[in-house]
Amino acid sequence: MLEPRFIRENVDLLRKNYKKRKDDSLLKALDEFLKLDEGVRKVKVEIDELRRKRNEYSQKVNKLRKEGKEIDDILKKVKAIPDKIRKKELDFEEKGKKLGWVHAKLPNPIHNKVKFGKSDKDNVEIKKWGKIPKFSFEIKNHIELLENLGLVDFDVSATISGKGFYVLKGDLALLNQALLQYAIDFMGKRKYVYIEPPLMIRKEILFAALNQDEFDQTIYSIDGEDLCMIGTSEHPILGLHTKGIFDEKDLPKKYFSYTMCFRKEIGSHGINEKGLWRTHQFNKVEQFIFCDPSESWEMFDELLKNTEDFFQSLEIPYRLVDSCTGDLSVWKARMIDLEAWRPTTKDYGEVTSLSNCLSFQAQSLGIKVRKGNEKELVHTLNNTCVATSRALVAIVENYQQKDGSIKVPKKLVKYLGKKVIK
Repeated sequence: MLEPRFIRENVDLLRKNYKKRKDDSLLKALDEFLKLDEGVRKVKVEIDELRRKRNEYSQKVNKLRKEGKEIDDILKKVKAIPDKIRKKELDFEEKGKKLGWVHAKLPNPIHNKVKFGKSDKDNVEIKKWGKIPKFSFEIKNHIELLENLGLVDFDVSATISGKGFYVLKGDLALLNQALLQYAIDFMGKRKYVYIEPPLMIRKEILFAALNQDEFDQTIYSIDGEDLCMIGTSEHPILGLHTKGIFDEKDLPKKYFSYTMCFRKEIGSHGINEKGLWRTHQFNKVEQFIFCDPSESWEMFDELLKNTEDFFQSLEIPYRLVDSCTGDLSVWKARMIDLEAWRPTTKDYGEVTSLSNCLSFQAQSLGIKVRKGNEKELVHTLNNTCVATSRALVAIVENYQQKDGSIKVPKKLVKYLGKKVIK
């Protein structure tokens, strides 16, 4: 969530920013927050004052007793205070709950380059890279190609687990591992620290990174446990420094990780077709940075360059798409997707997603940087290096040959040990 002090000190900035989203409910929520926040702080002061008086009266009672003086009048005052405190505390709790609900509705201030839009259909293309391949034969989609080569089995995976899963075989399974190892080597050379975090996560940490709607639509929750399967690698990395305080010299903190990820994918798209493009389980190499607020947008550009360089090295044509206000989650100040070209759909499809969350996530988990005698919330950023299932689709469809074989991208040849998958 946004830091309460930030909201109080930047009301005009937030009003102007929320107007850009053209959503009147945000302006109402902001005004409601300010009103409730003032009320909560006022009740807190009143509780503190009652506690101070209780202590003061208690000391007077003890003093009067020692002196052998009358204490009945002041004793009545002492006995009346606990009931007053309880009533104030109930009021404080009720107001606090209302404040929490409203607080959660307030989105991050968006970057000035973010355009207004109602949905992802209004997102803005900002760059294209690569040469679209031309084929002298009738092309096939990745499902046809891989099933013909006997490298994937969607029927048996449906029997084992249901729709949205897959079984990779032989050279395709090895190509998946080649992609992962190449991505790990690629990021390691850029001086990011490699980690392999848990695949289960506590809800307290998870809700610092998403809201209830996102949770309901994407996250597998474990019955009877305060644990969920991770939906993306960024969530456990975010939890690495919960309640932590960095020294300035230790920032930025740059990580990358390999994990499997698990997503329910409930929503308008769902899992409505077999294949590798949209699945319940996938492999992912993720980038994540904790940084000083002054470096935030510099780190954003760095994360974007990393992913562009990665897909350029695989010679996969792509475009960059800047998300509009209608496609931006409340915790994101800006999001840029890299979309790979798919010859079979004659369109681009999202393969990575870059987000700057500013201090929104750090506020929930209390992650700060020490600056002299002051402490300030850090900024958090994340970007996919590669989600292998979608990258495999892009490779298979762009590198397919007339005889149904698949050329291997040059950068992956040494990892796979062959130039063509037949």
